Amino acid sequence: MTLQSAGQDVFGIESQLSETRVFAPNAAFAKQAHIGSMEQYTREWERSISDPEAFWGQVAKQLHWFKPWNKVLEWKAPDAKWFLGGKTNLAYNCIDRQVKAGRGNDIAIIWEGEPLPNGKPEVRRLTYADALAETSRCANALKAMGVKKGDIVTIYMPMVPELAIACLACVRIGAAHSVIFGGFSSSAIVDRVVDAKSKVIITADGGWRRGGIVPLKDNVDEACKGTDLIKHVLVLKRTAQDVAWTNGRDMWWHDAVDKASADCPCEEMDAEDLAFVLYTSGTTGKPKGIMHTTGGYMVYTYLTSKLTFDLHAPSPGAPSKQVYWCTADVGWITGHSYIIYGIMPNGVPTLMFEGAPNFPDAGRFWDMVQRHRVTHFYTAPTAIRAFMKWGDQWPKKHDLSSLQLLGTVGEPINPEAWMWYHNLIGGQKCPIVDTWWQTETGGHMITPLPGAIPTKPGSCTVPFFGVDAAIVNEKGEEMPANTGGLLAIRKPWPSMLRGILGDRERFIETYWSTIKTKDGTPYYKAGDGARRDSDSYFWVMGRIDDVINVSGHRIGTMEVESALVGHEAVVEAAVVGMPHEIKGTGIAAFCTLAPGVHVDDALRERLRSHVAKDIGPFAKPDVLRFTDALPKTRSGKIMRRLLRDIASGKAQVGDTTTLEDYSVLAKLKESEEG
Repeated sequence: MTLQSAGQDVFGIESQLSETRVFAPNAAFAKQAHIGSMEQYTREWERSISDPEAFWGQVAKQLHWFKPWNKVLEWKAPDAKWFLGGKTNLAYNCIDRQVKAGRGNDIAIIWEGEPLPNGKPEVRRLTYADALAETSRCANALKAMGVKKGDIVTIYMPMVPELAIACLACVRIGAAHSVIFGGFSSSAIVDRVVDAKSKVIITADGGWRRGGIVPLKDNVDEACKGTDLIKHVLVLKRTAQDVAWTNGRDMWWHDAVDKASADCPCEEMDAEDLAFVLYTSGTTGKPKGIMHTTGGYMVYTYLTSKLTFDLHAPSPGAPSKQVYWCTADVGWITGHSYIIYGIMPNGVPTLMFEGAPNFPDAGRFWDMVQRHRVTHFYTAPTAIRAFMKWGDQWPKKHDLSSLQLLGTVGEPINPEAWMWYHNLIGGQKCPIVDTWWQTETGGHMITPLPGAIPTKPGSCTVPFFGVDAAIVNEKGEEMPANTGGLLAIRKPWPSMLRGILGDRERFIETYWSTIKTKDGTPYYKAGDGARRDSDSYFWVMGRIDDVINVSGHRIGTMEVESALVGHEAVVEAAVVGMPHEIKGTGIAAFCTLAPGVHVDDALRERLRSHVAKDIGPFAKPDVLRFTDALPKTRSGKIMRRLLRDIASGKAQVGDTTTLEDYSVLAKLKESEEG
């Protein structure tokens, strides 16, 4: 890996990541792929941009509609309407469509719970027929509670099959769902329930994680004290612990759902009817309720799943040659789009798991890949770096030969982590799809297609079909190659957010007010800084906020992180700005080290020199702290906001409701540079 200066751009970012390694698509993979060459990709992308109505209309016809649309797209920035007049249903396309095609006995969901005390895995397999019956029962139970079309049901559950069933049951009857990640606190539940005006919460007595119980029902009970909106709490028995009970409000899943009828027709939903709300937290202000509607989201997640992961449905009744596993939680958009709504319509088994990747040991993921013969594996860069830290011996203990494709999601991946993933997990034969997208976009926006696009470690490569992505300044002017700027989307795409629930002004201010062309046309602002190289590949350099101004030099934090991880001693790094009495802002780096690396001043100087060589002397960290672990959410994202608080010497750090391991903070506060 090399980092080279490209001169000062409009944002003052003076160096950009430059990667010279290129990996051509695997020839055997390309031969059977839906998109098998760069020429085919280019032709289809150009068609999708020049005639989006014809392109997306053709894709939408591959799915089921109760009533066809009369117009594909109506666009008046920033508002898009897709498939106007069309009537469809997400649950129908995930389940009923497969059953009617003769796949009722095919596996839809494979689930593995946290290992039992005897060490044996708990595994369940649901066919499409099973999923149809369970979804219909849950839908009828919700109807009995008074849930109707247009209501928003809050879901706060562990990663069990019933979580997917609950989501599908909501959309089946026309109720939107608001899934809250199980790591959130009771106060976070109150905020989201009040904003969504939910009257029903679906939860569980608890969930298992690292041998302990996550007290989901207790958190819901506490949340109910903060609002009088909640009329019904539907509780799945997962851990069989004793929980508090409120008669008249609380009911067990096995009483309300298991005894309900398995016959529940799908509600015919308008393409622009609300499908779900998903809250995304900002560093300031209340969480934003991102709204996604039915038709466009359904079509886009179906196609991105099919092409990004190159999914091939088996013939009805035949065993699937592919087993797809996304390690995300359904509490995040990745779980919505790429565990449920994009995967199930493609007819390939989707694997869900409960627990943590290092319990009961650091080989759990690779054990699951081996036992379930996983072919497609989609995880986060933070998880990959954790695997590196835990040691090569864990994946080497297991047979990973079933793997055909690897994917990354959540944040830019460091080139060295990409290479480790490629070499050790993929055996140098699996294409890697490094996907850039957001809660707001609904689906993949920039990603290689595995049979067509040569890949570069650290680059998400090229736009997906229908995506007009560009690197621009605030006037909407496109920046030259290798010059940083704002990542913007210039045309609508089917799964784009339709707004922020109850806050039109914030929707416009957050996403549409920054970038405007001379004629006043707004572009969608992703909030990421990026550049495009001479091959027109995109390199996302992190959030715009993650730029440090050091003595007039503006430095992207990801660049410094990548330089540090490029050193053999460092497994993972997080870089933040800190107050500096001379420079104004200094650079603080938090690093986890490879096993056996000795910490001393000489190591610090070697790492500083390494960064200076790769980027420039101005990018050398002012403070280097070494730690066994970085503060992360349960979805694996590094909480850089907390690191900024620590680096700034604040006595109290900010909101820690999503922090997975609180002991990490205590240890970091105790650490000193020495």
